[in-house]
Amino acid sequence: MFNKILIANRGEIAIRIMRACRELGIRTVAVYSDADRNAQHVQFADEAMFIGDAAPKESYLNADVLIQAARNSQSDAVHPGYGFLSENASFAAAVESANLTFIGPSADSIRAMGDKVESKILMKKSGVPTVPGYEGLEGYDDFKKAAKKIGYPVLIKAAAGGGGRGMRVVNTESELKEAIELAEREALNAFGDERLLIEKYLAEAHHIEIQVFGDKHGNFVHLFERECSVQRRHQKIIEESPSPLLTPELREQMGQAAVNAARAVGYYNAGTVEFIFDPNLSSFFFLEMNTRLQVEHPVTELVTGLDLVHWQIRIAAGEKFPFTQSELHQHGHAIECRVYAEDPSTGFLPSTGRLLQFIPPHGPGIRVDSGFATGDEVTHFYDPLLAKLIVHAGSREDAIKRMKNALNDFIVHGVVTNIDYMRAVLETDDFKQGKVSTRWAETKFGEWNVPQPDLHALIAAALADVVFVGGRAQSAVSNETDPFNPWKQTGNYRN
Repeated sequence: MFNKILIANRGEIAIRIMRACRELGIRTVAVYSDADRNAQHVQFADEAMFIGDAAPKESYLNADVLIQAARNSQSDAVHPGYGFLSENASFAAAVESANLTFIGPSADSIRAMGDKVESKILMKKSGVPTVPGYEGLEGYDDFKKAAKKIGYPVLIKAAAGGGGRGMRVVNTESELKEAIELAEREALNAFGDERLLIEKYLAEAHHIEIQVFGDKHGNFVHLFERECSVQRRHQKIIEESPSPLLTPELREQMGQAAVNAARAVGYYNAGTVEFIFDPNLSSFFFLEMNTRLQVEHPVTELVTGLDLVHWQIRIAAGEKFPFTQSELHQHGHAIECRVYAEDPSTGFLPSTGRLLQFIPPHGPGIRVDSGFATGDEVTHFYDPLLAKLIVHAGSREDAIKRMKNALNDFIVHGVVTNIDYMRAVLETDDFKQGKVSTRWAETKFGEWNVPQPDLHALIAAALADVVFVGGRAQSAVSNETDPFNPWKQTGNYRN
C-alpha cells in the first residue's frame, strides 16, 4: 500500500479522497493555487504544496508543476480526482514516467476512450450499440451531407470533449453552420482540439450511465446504473440509482455492454460508460466513457455499500477486486443534488462572494460532500459547485421526501444557489414518475420562476452578515499589537 498520495485537485473531491486515504492509513498532500491558500482541502491534508497562480492553466492544469510537487513531497502516487487533468493521457503517462503511480486507468485506455471519434469506432467493433452518426468529417459540406443522411435534429459534439462543452443541438439546416463554428471555437478553447463529430439527436432520450471497475488481474464488474437525465445545458444536476426506467433485463444488458466496453481497452480502476436510452424504442446506445471517478459516485456508494475511492487506491496498488458480479447488489434508493453557486434568475450565471453562512443539513440517510465552510470565498476561477447533497432511503418515494427535506434545511447566505430550483424539480409529477429526459429541464421546466425570499430568510442573511463582519472586527482588535489602543478596552458588544 502507498505511504503518501498527492491529490492533484481541489475542493470537495480532494477532501473526499483525503478521507479515504486517512481510513487506509495513507498520508495526503494537497496542492493549492493563489486563490486556494485558505481552502478547506488545504487545511484537511497532512501536507500542502503551492503550485501557482489562480488561473487553472498556471496551477491545476500545469502537469510539470504537479509532478514536481509529488516528487518534492516524496509521494508514491497521484490521484487526479475528476476534471482538470484526470482524463489527460499525457499527464497519466508523465506520472508513471516519474516513477509514481497514477490512480486511474492506463494512459492507453484514457487515450482510446477520451477521443469520442476513436472510442465510437472501437465500440462499433466490439459490438456495443452506438448512436447513428459520422466521425472524421472535414468542412461544412461534409457535415451538411451527414446531417441529411441522419435526419434532423442532430447533435454536434467535440471529439475530445466532455461536460457539455463543444456541444450543440441543431434542429434545421439553417442552424448548422453557426452551430459548427460555435462548437469548434468552444472545443478549441476548452480542450485544445477543434475536431467534431455528428450524431442523431434523440430528443426524448434518458442519460443512463454504468459504473465499471476493472483490476490489473483481468477482472471486470459493473456496479449498476445511475440515472442522470436532469440536466441543464448538458450538465448533470440531479442523479439517482436505481433508474426508475430500467427493467432487470435492460439493467443486465446495459451492464454487460459496459463491461464489454471496458474489456475492449484493457481497462482497470474506476470508469463510467455512459449510454443514451430511448424509452420509446426500449433501446440504448453508447455515448462515451469517462475514464475517471465521476462527480456522482456517492450515489453508487450508497446503494452498493462499497467505497469506490478505497477500491481505486487498492486496485492502483495492485490488489484484486474481490467481488464477482453475482455478489454485487443494489440496496434501497439514492439521489444526489449538486448545489451550485449560481443564480437561476440570471440564466444560472455563477454567483461569487463570501459564504456568510454555510450550514449543510444532517441526519439519518443524509451525506454532504463539500469543500466549503462559513467564511470561505467563492471565486470566479473554478467550477461553482458548493456541495453534493446525497440521500439514501429504502424506496425512491422515501428518498425524494428525504431529499426535499434536506434541501429545505440547507442554509447558504452570501451567494445565490440553485437549491430552490432543485426542490421545484423534485416536486414535479414528471420527476416523481421518472419521465424526465435530458432536454426536460430546458423545454418543459424553463418557465420556472425564482421564488422571492421570505422575511425570515432576509433577516437571517442580514444577521449572518453582521456576525461575520463583527467577527472580523473582533479578530482585528485581538491581533492589535498596540497595548494603548482604546479599542482594546471595549467589550465584544461594541466590537
